[in-house]
Amino acid sequence: MIFLVMGIGIIILLTAVFRIHAFFALLVACFVVGLGVQMPVANIINVTKQGFGNIMQSLGFIIVLGTALGVVLEHTGSTKVMATYILKRIGERQAPLAMGITGFIVGLPIFCDSGYIVLSGLNKSLCRRTGISVIIMSVSLATGLYSVHCLIPPHPGAAAAASAVGVDFGKLIITGMAVALPAMLVGYAWARYAGRKIQNEAPEEAPVVDLTTKMPSVTLSFLPVLVPIVLIGIKSFLSIGTGRTIPTWMQVFTVAGDPVVALAIGIILAFCAVRTWNKNVVGNLLQEAAEKAGGILVIIGAGGAFGAILAATQVGQHVSNAVNLQALGILFPFLLTAILKTAQGSSTVAIITASSIIQPLIPALGLDSEAGRLLAVLSMGAGSMTLSHANDAYFWVIAKFSGLDMRSMLQVYTLATLFMGLTTLGVIYILSLVMM
Repeated sequence: MIFLVMGIGIIILLTAVFRIHAFFALLVACFVVGLGVQMPVANIINVTKQGFGNIMQSLGFIIVLGTALGVVLEHTGSTKVMATYILKRIGERQAPLAMGITGFIVGLPIFCDSGYIVLSGLNKSLCRRTGISVIIMSVSLATGLYSVHCLIPPHPGAAAAASAVGVDFGKLIITGMAVALPAMLVGYAWARYAGRKIQNEAPEEAPVVDLTTKMPSVTLSFLPVLVPIVLIGIKSFLSIGTGRTIPTWMQVFTVAGDPVVALAIGIILAFCAVRTWNKNVVGNLLQEAAEKAGGILVIIGAGGAFGAILAATQVGQHVSNAVNLQALGILFPFLLTAILKTAQGSSTVAIITASSIIQPLIPALGLDSEAGRLLAVLSMGAGSMTLSHANDAYFWVIAKFSGLDMRSMLQVYTLATLFMGLTTLGVIYILSLVMM
């Protein structure tokens, strides 16, 4: 067990203190743990290769396609169309809530930092138009995006955890959305409460968002987000139970509901939002998506390698012998991920690392069932929210694009992420009473 602690410590030290890329930090941890238990170097290399390859096999296409969908939605202006439609329905007097809901929906296919950058112009315009404090509007939008980023595939952390632990993507998406909603509302509520005490002037130069030219319709803007979710959800519903025959016409949904196919359909729908396309633009967008996904995939692959090393060293048995894990249950995945997140800043690295550790501990935690594994992944997602501060890149994206000082960010946004994580853990605990 001491080598597991050393491995985690090395990951935190290298990523948080020395700013070493998580891929290399995880590989170093693989060798530290492997050599610590006297595993031959040749075996360490083979196991890490297998772990890397297995996670790529299950997640490679999903991450690349999910990233591509987000990039196309940004380029077409669909995200701004969705935001404006939600604002119109809810009303300008409830603009912070509208931005929270916008973040929740836009954040389903788009990474939180990208989503915030895309919507920051609209957010600034609304601050000027409504007179509502910048901190309230910004944190409402940021926490809406953040709530789904930590809990729902195809976001890389949740996707990697689901793959490592063995959880159906469709069930995780549906349950994760239900769990993320209270988190989003708590983030919005804290932004309104705490933000009232902080006076921020409206941005002097807020770009005007013009939605009158070359913007897709509301329907075409929402379809690329909603259709993949519906298809994946239908497939998960059809897979419930065994031994029953699915009608031929419904078998189409078992194919279309595969996350890879569903995301590909979403990309096609996103391209349909614009009538004419320049081939160079299409090529550049797909190039950007592939490059952006590449950086994520190497971290996920290294996380899979670390998990394979831990499995090979039977770390689960050693930890379960040293600690009464069953008494901790879903609390342990939350605490482990929260420590990793707070220490090194990245939600993705935190949940990927935690899932590689939790996977062999699932039986000892008393979570070795379909519902238990689902709750374990959600618990890690809640931990990866807790808490975001100055070592998190997203923290600085919000501050930079909103013109907020660090003190205001810590008082409002950082505390909001703490309350979001604890609220999500509470919701998961209630679910555990019903599902297990």
